Amino acid sequence: IAMAGTRNAMRAVRVFEFGGPEVLKLQSNVSIPIPNENQVLIKVHACGVNPVETYIRSGNYARKPALPYTPGSDVAGVIEGVGEQVTAFKKGDKVFSIGTVSGGYAEYALAAANRVFPLSDKLDFRQGAALGIPYFTAYRALIQKGCAKAGESVLVHGASGGVGIATCQIARACGLKVLGTAGTVEGMNVVLRNGAHQAFNHREANYVDKIKEYTGMEGVDVIIEMLSNINLATDLQLLSYGGRVMVVGCRGPVEINPRDTMSKESSITGVSLFLATEEEMQDCARAVLDGIEAGWLKPLVGSEYPLEKVVQAHEDIMHSSGARGKMVLL
Repeated sequence: IAMAGTRNAMRAVRVFEFGGPEVLKLQSNVSIPIPNENQVLIKVHACGVNPVETYIRSGNYARKPALPYTPGSDVAGVIEGVGEQVTAFKKGDKVFSIGTVSGGYAEYALAAANRVFPLSDKLDFRQGAALGIPYFTAYRALIQKGCAKAGESVLVHGASGGVGIATCQIARACGLKVLGTAGTVEGMNVVLRNGAHQAFNHREANYVDKIKEYTGMEGVDVIIEMLSNINLATDLQLLSYGGRVMVVGCRGPVEINPRDTMSKESSITGVSLFLATEEEMQDCARAVLDGIEAGWLKPLVGSEYPLEKVVQAHEDIMHSSGARGKMVLL
């Protein structure tokens, strides 16, 4: 009986109330879910940790899951079982996901088959866990919403994190002039190694002047903004005529002067991967899979944590001195 009991249970992080990182509870007796039709069960080897998961956990986000829940959407692992009507995958396939039904901070995760994709042998599981939200968001912000074209310039504000590095790689592959900011010298070097032509330290008092000097009178065509509550007013000063800011991340309100948009007929667009249509999601997936095959798409894994250290992971992703790649749980 003990044997049978352990086989049906797994370790998973559960959230019973919204709040700080301490509400993340690792439990060892969570039932392993069973896939329904059009679902797959993944044995999780790695799961990405995204800033959005800290917003959801705190209860300060537009989307509130029903309590209790397990966070996490970007998993990489091996198919353990498939539901009826699933023909694209079989037990043993290496995969990554861009969403889960049951939560990714767990030893097993249930996912809709159309949110799961084959993981190339060119990437390991940790890199697979860095694909979903970062690369799909970067592609949505830059190409689908930002309409960036070869020959244009892009400034990636906060370029050394998961979405930032993804954006730099995609932008470079698409023929854009790529500028990136980071908070440390190490972060700037990471940005330069991942597709940026030029990097700036956003902790330097005069870094905005340096960007203006570098771009000259033209300004920047597209800005991908990870921290709009700090940078948005400044971003409007840096744009070209008809330039556009893509708001990917924000941690509070900000004051801007709308006149700054009038003088250049510039625009500010919010980006949310959760609002992508099925067609747009499949378009993102094609771009990502093609990039992996072509060899220019290489996720950079940053800090790694065991499931037991999930509270630390959530503290670090909000308060780290500067990101260097994608944070993952193993």
